[in-house]
Amino acid sequence: MSYRDICSHIKEMYDTEISHNVLTEITDRIIPDIKAWQNRPLEPLYCIVWLDAMHYKVKVDGKIKHRALYNILGINKDGYKEVLGMYISESEGANFWLQVLTDLQNRGLEDILIACTDNLKGFTEAILSIFPKTEVQLCIIHQIRNSMKYVASKDQKEFMTDLKLVYRATSKEVAQDQLLNLEEKWGKKYPVVIESWQNNWEHLSQYFKYTQPIRKLIYTTNAVEGFHRQVRKVTKTKGAFSNDMALLKLVYLATQNIQKKWTTPLHNWSLTIQQLYIRFEDRIRLDLATTASGVPPKQ
Repeated sequence: MSYRDICSHIKEMYDTEISHNVLTEITDRIIPDIKAWQNRPLEPLYCIVWLDAMHYKVKVDGKIKHRALYNILGINKDGYKEVLGMYISESEGANFWLQVLTDLQNRGLEDILIACTDNLKGFTEAILSIFPKTEVQLCIIHQIRNSMKYVASKDQKEFMTDLKLVYRATSKEVAQDQLLNLEEKWGKKYPVVIESWQNNWEHLSQYFKYTQPIRKLIYTTNAVEGFHRQVRKVTKTKGAFSNDMALLKLVYLATQNIQKKWTTPLHNWSLTIQQLYIRFEDRIRLDLATTASGVPPKQ
């Protein structure tokens, strides 16, 4: 809801007019809360983290500028979703992501088991420079979209049918065989597309290590994009924000409202965390202590 919407709503409900400046002064009172939230301590471990950006327009010195709003969504070891942070920059790039990841580390984040990202150049290197043990899974959907841009429309249906045999394979070994078949059939006609899959294969294929429920969680950035869709329901009426803080205030309030619904762990998380524990061993500290009655203590 924009300032204009709020003013109109107050006028309609209470027959009282409120100026834009007064409304701005009222909403500015949450700025200390935003800064405290941005700098709050984080848990030392998040099992899965999704990183992605939303794009908005902001007025700067009378001109419209593009801004990237970076969002980091994580799952802690108890299976609860949490927005770890949001950051504004003029563009989406690996250098700025390095600053974001450094901030997360400075706030107490010590380890990420699996990081799910798009295929931004240099992004994987930025993650591994701060969290070297992290498994990076590139978003398959982003890779597919980028690939299909360079496939002629008359070939897209057939190419997509063959490509599905790669990313929907039952195992990495089967997927690699299908990728070779894809190269044999389409390599001469679309060498750039095939090379992209081959060059990124290590980080495109991490999800094959896991069972189907975990694969669904990590092979795309759908989790954070779902969060973005909820945020856009609030911001969609804004053509351009008056400044960066106006953007941050609205998204912060939307985020706080969205997070109120995140009151339970992910579906079947007890099974998921056991699989992750077997794979990552001492990197996950599970609280299996019991009371004298033999039941786990209340948190």
